[in-house]
Amino acid sequence: MSGPQNGHETVLLATTVTLLAPRAGATYVDGTFGGGGLSEAILAAASCRVIAIDRDPSAIAAGTALAEHSRGRLTLVEGRFGAMDELLASRGISAVDGIALDLGVSSMQIDRAERGFSFRFDGPLDMRMGADGARAEDLVNNLSERELADIIHRYGEERHARRVARAIVAARPLHRTAELAAVVRKTVPQHGPGIDPATRTFQALRMEVNDELGELDRALAAAERLLAPGGRLVVIAFHSLEDRQVKSFLGARSTPPAVSRHRPAGPHRDPSFRLLTRRPVRPGEDEIFRNPRARSARLRAAERTAAPSWGEAA
Repeated sequence: MSGPQNGHETVLLATTVTLLAPRAGATYVDGTFGGGGLSEAILAAASCRVIAIDRDPSAIAAGTALAEHSRGRLTLVEGRFGAMDELLASRGISAVDGIALDLGVSSMQIDRAERGFSFRFDGPLDMRMGADGARAEDLVNNLSERELADIIHRYGEERHARRVARAIVAARPLHRTAELAAVVRKTVPQHGPGIDPATRTFQALRMEVNDELGELDRALAAAERLLAPGGRLVVIAFHSLEDRQVKSFLGARSTPPAVSRHRPAGPHRDPSFRLLTRRPVRPGEDEIFRNPRARSARLRAAERTAAPSWGEAA
């Protein structure tokens, strides 16, 4: 999500920049600024402008030096990428030439124990990417067993979700990441070396806390409204649910709905996107060796057509 700054390496960086095809005088949105690696690469590729958005105030604060170095070409905006069209409209921008979204949680957030994202470090059960909203601690201690099980199953795709939820409720109150991880590890069997048994539960709680799938839905719709004809959208997902969402959105909007003689034709909608990647682009072995986190990355890209966005089509 971010470049080499702060020890974090952007996944599929060269591919992302190539697909965005930055050009002089154009405006691009980096919807997940993180450590600034992607924004920096876009700025280096052409004499263009980048609007970088991040809901994490610490990421925005850390990007000040890069913004100053860019001499006015990088604008940092604290906010949610799902509201990118509103954030840009407030700055007088109604159309852009490219948008990149690198989804999930950044290494800087994971590696800071006080953020509560990781079971590798003991910290408060927080998991918020921003500075507001309910924390993981609130969910763990206040939701019903059924609600917890649904979240862990839906977002973590955890086979033992009901068992985990039952154990969490029995162990309440829980306030620390180490406490929660211990409860899950006692509940979920470890099948040899590899993924920690707590991984799926922590992932599920993080996605619920930050409404990550809802935010992605809003971001894709906002991107469709914002991109000028010929503008490009590049999305990197690390979770199967997110990748499925991106695939479905771009697939639907790159193919006109089929007309059936067995039912009345609906509103005619010309494709609002042209696919640039028929299959997801995955990192090579060299990149995975350098950055193991890249293993689950899936990149999809599309180019905006001149058709109205489907949300506005008659």
